[in-house]
Amino acid sequence: MKLPSIKKLVESYSIPELQAAEEAILEEKQPDIEIEGVDEGEKLTHIMAAVFIIEEMQSKGLEYNAALRAYSSRVRTSIS
Repeated sequence: MKLPSIKKLVESYSIPELQAAEEAILEEKQPDIEIEGVDEGEKLTHIMAAVFIIEEMQSKGLEYNAALRAYSSRVRTSIS
């Protein structure tokens, strides 16, 4: 997971665009948008993080950094 790649997605694309890219990757197709990552797994991680962050920003009125912290906290909780 690379934070600059996630930030780029958050700043560049909408949730529907990101969801379409996620679906394309899951169907083993080339997404219509550029997603950085060494493999499909990392690209999917970046997309899911960006969608979560955008949703947090929109629903809770958070700034990017606060939404990123919320995502990081969620990830830490899920792996512990």
